[in-house]
Amino acid sequence: MRLPLSFEFFPPKTPEGAAKLRNVRQQLYAMEPEFCSVTYGAGGSTHDGTFGTVREILGEGVSAACHFSCIGATKETVRTQLAELKAMGVKRLVALRGDLPSGYGIGGEFLYASDLVAFIRAETGRDFHIEVACYPEVHPQAKSPEADLQAFAAKVRAGADSAITQYFFSPEAYWRFVDEARAQGIDTPIVPGIMPITSSTQLMRFSDACGAEIPRWIRLRLQSFGDDTASIKSFGLDVVAALCERLRDGGAPALHFYTMNQSVATLGVLERLDWSA
Repeated sequence: MRLPLSFEFFPPKTPEGAAKLRNVRQQLYAMEPEFCSVTYGAGGSTHDGTFGTVREILGEGVSAACHFSCIGATKETVRTQLAELKAMGVKRLVALRGDLPSGYGIGGEFLYASDLVAFIRAETGRDFHIEVACYPEVHPQAKSPEADLQAFAAKVRAGADSAITQYFFSPEAYWRFVDEARAQGIDTPIVPGIMPITSSTQLMRFSDACGAEIPRWIRLRLQSFGDDTASIKSFGLDVVAALCERLRDGGAPALHFYTMNQSVATLGVLERLDWSA
């Protein structure tokens, strides 16, 4: 069974990176994604690179979802950017609180992602499909699991259409979160975010920063490989393919891959699952 797929990219910073990403996208388009999303970049960089990459994806005939961060923004700047995205033909947004771009003060007229979702709905009606983020293993800045769940519920009440999770490696964490959301009356699709494993040091760094839990057995196996890149990638393929298989078989609505602007690991997982059949 093939679930809907989506792929996430970040805006490249160099002409070489842009050329490489174009090749990566063409390889991943063979999997017929429902859409491809583009982040604001680590640390909350400005939106120019994001909008440029979104424009390229649309020009390649693929639906593009633009990450849209609100912290430090004003209603007028958000209104202007929404108009620009609508004129570009964007139909889907990933609405986030986000990080402040370096050099910016706190400022802004939006405190939470739910504020942004409500504003987008008020300004544009149903012009955009709005995705929001959620955290099966609890947002690292949340005061408690219950507070985190209520923050997610607030985004849904504000008008979110669906959600994409932070990546995880424990399917039980995902299913528990879905059950808790359903108990709160949240019936929007909750799409698992999938992180292919290609580098143990990179994975450890990302996970420590975003609060994603690496199960002890996975962490120890990765550490045991040392600098053996081939073994790390082979093990990572086994782990992530098995995770996706359990999510698919358990009834997840779709899969969203954090590609890190690479194609090989994501394609490897999908081929293992006979996605191209």
